[in-house]
Amino acid sequence: MKLVNNKQLLFTLLSILVCSGVQAQFDRLNDIGGRFSRSGGNTADTLTQRNPHEDSITISYRFFDSTGTHGIDTSINDFNKMLPVPYTYADLGNIGTPSQSLLFRPLHMQPGWDAGFHMFDPFRYTLEGTKYFTTTRPFTTLAYMMGTRQEQVIDVLHTQNRKELVNFTFEYRLLNAPGAFRNQNSNHSNMRANISSQSKNKRYSMNLIGVRNSNRGAVNGGIINFDELKGKGVNSPYIAATRIGSIGNASPSPFKVSISSGNENKDFTLYYRHSYDFGQKDSLQVNDSTMVRLFYPRLRFEHAAKYAEYEYSFKDVNPNPDSYLQYYGLIVQNDTVMYKDKWKELSNQLAIYTYPDKKNIAQFVKVFGEFQLLGGDFGRFKKNYYNVIVGGEYRNKTRNQKWDMLASGRFFALGDYFGDYMATANLKRNLGTRIGDISIGFTNVNRTPSFIFNTSAKGFLSADSAKYIELIGNNFQPHSNFPVITGESKFAKENITHAFAKINVPSWQLSLTGNYYAMLNYAYFTDYFTAKQNTSLFNLLQVGAEKETPLGKFFKWYAEIYVQQKAGNVPVNVPLVLTRNRIAFEGHFYKNLDIATGIEVRYNTPYKPDHYSPFTGNFFYNDTMRISNLPDISYYLNFKIKRFRLFAEAANLNSLSYQNKTFGFNNFSFVRPYYPKPGLWIRVGIFWNFIN
Repeated sequence: MKLVNNKQLLFTLLSILVCSGVQAQFDRLNDIGGRFSRSGGNTADTLTQRNPHEDSITISYRFFDSTGTHGIDTSINDFNKMLPVPYTYADLGNIGTPSQSLLFRPLHMQPGWDAGFHMFDPFRYTLEGTKYFTTTRPFTTLAYMMGTRQEQVIDVLHTQNRKELVNFTFEYRLLNAPGAFRNQNSNHSNMRANISSQSKNKRYSMNLIGVRNSNRGAVNGGIINFDELKGKGVNSPYIAATRIGSIGNASPSPFKVSISSGNENKDFTLYYRHSYDFGQKDSLQVNDSTMVRLFYPRLRFEHAAKYAEYEYSFKDVNPNPDSYLQYYGLIVQNDTVMYKDKWKELSNQLAIYTYPDKKNIAQFVKVFGEFQLLGGDFGRFKKNYYNVIVGGEYRNKTRNQKWDMLASGRFFALGDYFGDYMATANLKRNLGTRIGDISIGFTNVNRTPSFIFNTSAKGFLSADSAKYIELIGNNFQPHSNFPVITGESKFAKENITHAFAKINVPSWQLSLTGNYYAMLNYAYFTDYFTAKQNTSLFNLLQVGAEKETPLGKFFKWYAEIYVQQKAGNVPVNVPLVLTRNRIAFEGHFYKNLDIATGIEVRYNTPYKPDHYSPFTGNFFYNDTMRISNLPDISYYLNFKIKRFRLFAEAANLNSLSYQNKTFGFNNFSFVRPYYPKPGLWIRVGIFWNFIN
């Protein structure tokens, strides 16, 4: 499988092409504010502002393979928009470290191959998250956030249209956070560039997307002695001993980005899609001198090609043999410990679309066939796989904007993942501006468990089969009482059913959601190396509500609450209740000043959170250690003046304590066993927008 190797050069050339117009943005500023919504919520479809010279911009975007349009979110009422990870996730005590959702969701909800490493998913740019912009003028947004102990986040987005038929978009994000505890630094670098164009006769169109992620997070294994944290402030916890990583290789410097002990995931994706339409020409007479030429597609032929590389590794360049033997039951023989998996993927898809209603391009039927090649490199051996995939899709967003329907399916007809499939159906009904809208959906997935669970193919030393899994350079020998990995050599296919419903009622400023999961043959880890499968069917119900309540002329209460409950004795632990509440003072003052300030309180009920294994890059089931924390409390101050916005937060105010007649922020909470949160944490961030 000899494929493109010089991926860095390809991505650099693509990025230079897309960014060619960025410098021009700094020549002239416009009085527009706005931050692109991470969630892609239903905001206004367009945003138009005028300056004294009658310059204006109209801008909107849609997500990859989506027909719905979105606008720019200009709100300042939520500091969490500054962060790349939602508040519903829990990390290992520092932003950028491996994270897991507090709200239950399966590890992966797609059929076919999956490597099984998802600990950095909230920080990755993805193909599916690509935004296609339509803008009347070049637009650039710059964001910068700095936090305690030299934590930094840089966010850049630039988009521009060329002659209304070509759009360039470039995104870049850098996150560097040394953390409060030893060997906890994280460093993420993400880039995404895309070009979309259409011929003048509107028959031919193409999309070219490049995505590169480098996600690195040090893992310290947790604090050894909790007593070392007593009475220590935000700087002194750095000396507390940890299971992995010595004090010699821990540094708070933001310029030291190497990860001496931890996980490093890299991926690169290049995606090209083009199509040609057959249809009907038409024209529209605007006035006596202007005529607009129209084209209605009726039949489309499409080809899409994808090339991707993935690399997942754990390394420890200065392992402590005593710690590895005591906490993980492993004997370290060499100076460096490393696990590494490499994958390459190449796929080609051919598709045919038909459009029943010539004036509604959002209604179509699609059928496709796809051929996929996979190659795994595990150091001591390599393995190749192939798949033939067929499927279809129906979408219809009616012209009156009241109905939005989707039905699709994928089936692995031939190859190593034969029998995997996914069927999904969604329906949305718009009931008006007062009543709102309602959405319901259903998905059923039958999938081969992620490759990390395939012990016989991967080569880990199994207690049952004695087959070798990747141990690069013979760095490990299993201790007599603790083999490197145990578990069945082959797992049965997982079957996952997900049903959901969502209701938005704007007149009540209320949103209600419900999710139901049913899972069979759930694959999971029981400890640092042991993989198992729960063969019984289990269910989980999750309901949530979001409500905005006015408390006066300037005060508001924002409330979010989720309740979830599993049925049956299954290896899944989630908090019963997760809630976030904000009491805010908000208003528009003078001519151009908007202010939002208040107290935010987040809380989840006591539960047994999962442990984390840096060796497998997965969280594993915990049935012994229960964590109960005080509510997380933070104060935020956000304001906007024309194009400039500032966000500031003082987090973890709940860590305030009084010891030895002295106040301090050293009453540490825990995010999971052995991993404490830091004390008081200050963050300040700014946004600035440029228009040419």
